[in-house]
Amino acid sequence: MNSAAMYPPPSAPAANMFGNVPGYEGTMAGGGGYLPPPMPAEPVAPPQPGPVPDDWSIPSLSEDVARDAFKSFASSNCCWSKAPAEDGVITSMEPFNTYRYRLETFTESRSTEWAHKPHEGELADFYTQTAPRPWEVSATAPSLFTNHKEEIRVPYTSSIKECHSCHATGMMQCETCHGNGYEKDCWVCNGSGTKDNESCNRCDAKGKERCTDCNAQGSKECETCKGKRQLLTYINLKVEWTNNVEDHVVEQKSGLKIDDLRSVSGKELFKNNQYLLYPLLGFPNPAISEASERLVREHQSKYAQNSRILQQRQRVELIPITKVNYKWKSNSHVYYVFGNENQVSADDYPATCCCVIM
Repeated sequence: MNSAAMYPPPSAPAANMFGNVPGYEGTMAGGGGYLPPPMPAEPVAPPQPGPVPDDWSIPSLSEDVARDAFKSFASSNCCWSKAPAEDGVITSMEPFNTYRYRLETFTESRSTEWAHKPHEGELADFYTQTAPRPWEVSATAPSLFTNHKEEIRVPYTSSIKECHSCHATGMMQCETCHGNGYEKDCWVCNGSGTKDNESCNRCDAKGKERCTDCNAQGSKECETCKGKRQLLTYINLKVEWTNNVEDHVVEQKSGLKIDDLRSVSGKELFKNNQYLLYPLLGFPNPAISEASERLVREHQSKYAQNSRILQQRQRVELIPITKVNYKWKSNSHVYYVFGNENQVSADDYPATCCCVIM
């Protein structure tokens, strides 16, 4: 029998397999997509600026702390010589403390798609009740400002259908042997079926190797329905919680790359969070107030289109940066110590090979 006739090609599942699901008519017409959230509320009135501390500076770094941080940095690079860190002489230290403004917008987005799984006895609930709309489906959010994803089968959208891949046979033609049960020439008899004028025991005189993928059956269990012949089809709701973070670091002109500051913390000067923030007002450094106004406006405009804003948080940190000038072997060099963690950046470290001649 022709294997192609036995296993006709799979048919694509129709995008409108459920007809028009009440509440999803426009959403599912093209097979799914993101759903606009309910209209957001307006941000609350801005709080009055709080009292400004008299001194927001960070104490200068001592030479001992700077040197110890440099030694630890050199030791963490196994192929480097430790000599510059241990024997270098500090000639001057310059503070370049800077401000970092960070805005976090915690959002929830929802999208829908047609989905299916092997039918394992579940009841079809389509049309037994009105399906809840995407933003009416209950979903438990994670802790605030924590990324998380979840998929939910929308209630009252489940239907039982014949498997479109195997046409409800539960089996599919083996793609490896194309339904023949045998694939390549037998390596013992080179495809002749005989060895030393006798029938080849390896391939039972067929001259072909048995297909190991289907155990020479020519067919395999349908991967779509797992042999169940039927599918439970339903609307799948994808819920994604995302913490969208954006920083603005005030230019400090020390020579340290701003990207280096992403991994460190500073002295927290201000923090507040609420459903929708108002820009930070009255901060002593105008660049921070300007950054807050710009980023809050951009986030609320950008993320409210296809997501629901659950919470926003803004923080201001003062990040310590110390530029250390030192000499080693009569040559001048520079490294930076920054952040509460006293991390070090030294792009011109003079002995990046432990085999250097002293």
